[in-house]
Amino acid sequence: MRKLVYGMNLSLDGYIAAPGDDIGWGVQSDELFQWWLDEEKAIGLLLYGRRLWEIMSSHWPTGDQHPGATPAQVEFARNWRDTPKVVFSSTVDKVDWNTRVVTGDAAAEINRLKAEDGEPMRVGGAALAGAAMRAGLVDEYQIVTHPVLIGGGKPFFTAMDGWVHLNLVGTRTFPGGVVLTRYETRR
Repeated sequence: MRKLVYGMNLSLDGYIAAPGDDIGWGVQSDELFQWWLDEEKAIGLLLYGRRLWEIMSSHWPTGDQHPGATPAQVEFARNWRDTPKVVFSSTVDKVDWNTRVVTGDAAAEINRLKAEDGEPMRVGGAALAGAAMRAGLVDEYQIVTHPVLIGGGKPFFTAMDGWVHLNLVGTRTFPGGVVLTRYETRR
């Protein structure tokens, strides 16, 4: 059975994007980027909602060709292109870069994918992750909190149907006051 991980950068007040889908508020560092790269290299399947797919696919297919791209950014772009991806959307009809589209029940498809053997999967995008959380499918939360309050936008957590109990499995600090907390779901 595959493990499902939900992790993203978020503001201290719990948002992954400010109004207008602005994600420019995060504290950047080579150390944090390298951590994300190492995490992504361990993932066997990326699961995206439409909005996150649009953000990722607008940059990473050619991210290794951008002037000034660091070695880690070059490696991230190559890994992103090579990693299989599933986009959950009823409006996206064309995808590239080792990707397929699912238009049906997201929770049912994620549950089916979890039942397969393979490397861990990462779910990205608050709405898609919310469906996976409500279905009890998320095994690990990787919360990368940046020291900024943005006051509104897209929240990391969506409304839940009940409580989810977690176990803290790790913490780490990064330059600029960024803090990673990792939790596993108690089963």
